[in-house]
Amino acid sequence: MASTLWLSACSKDNSAAKSDPLTASNPATGEASTLNERNAQQRLITTLDQHFKAANINAKIVAVKKTEVPNLFWVSLEGMGSVYATSDGQFIIQGDVIRLGDKQLHNISEALQATENKKHLAALKTEDLIVYPAKDGKAKHVIYVFTDSSCPYCHKLHEHVADINAKGIEVRYIAWPRGEQFMPTMQAIWCSEDRKSAFNQAAQGLPVLAGECKNPVREQYQLGLNMGVNGTPAIYNAEGVYLGGYMSANEIEQRLNK
Repeated sequence: MASTLWLSACSKDNSAAKSDPLTASNPATGEASTLNERNAQQRLITTLDQHFKAANINAKIVAVKKTEVPNLFWVSLEGMGSVYATSDGQFIIQGDVIRLGDKQLHNISEALQATENKKHLAALKTEDLIVYPAKDGKAKHVIYVFTDSSCPYCHKLHEHVADINAKGIEVRYIAWPRGEQFMPTMQAIWCSEDRKSAFNQAAQGLPVLAGECKNPVREQYQLGLNMGVNGTPAIYNAEGVYLGGYMSANEIEQRLNK
């Protein structure tokens, strides 16, 4: 922890609240409440930045959001996914926070992360992706898939793209090479005139010959890190909700129709 912040992705004492400078007091109006919350978030960002700098941790805070847990904030870090931080900025927690009390467990991270993911996905240009339209052009749903042409499970999913399209689901591939050694191939695919054919070729283990070009592969890889991607395939719906890794066409349809 002295020099590097390690994060894993896919995978409060009430008595202190009175003296906690980062805990907003109960305001008289909703406007004051919003202002107090923004101030608390900004103070937390400042405090965390100071702690990161002191510990020689190179981490950039992208977003901070209040959670349903008292004095606990969700913090999105650029290229590192997200963590939780106590309101005084003295502790960060890696992993999921689970709410109990119902028949099903609820991961409070999912909705917070999905809100950010939706913004990221909406900002993508279709010309920077590999798009497989729904059958007859009638899309009921759109899914985004972080993929790597060297990934066996990506190959397996790729075999079912036509079946997925037949269910009215448009598939959009985002480049996510799983290591630097796979970066050149993914860049070659994205620089090809026919990306679909190039992806098929690479998936068969054949070399892809394409000239260098300005391409979005590294930016898309960074996007995946920001969204918490740590393996491929990683499937998201248009709302930014993570659906899972490899799934059959029927399973994807079921998840989308929930």
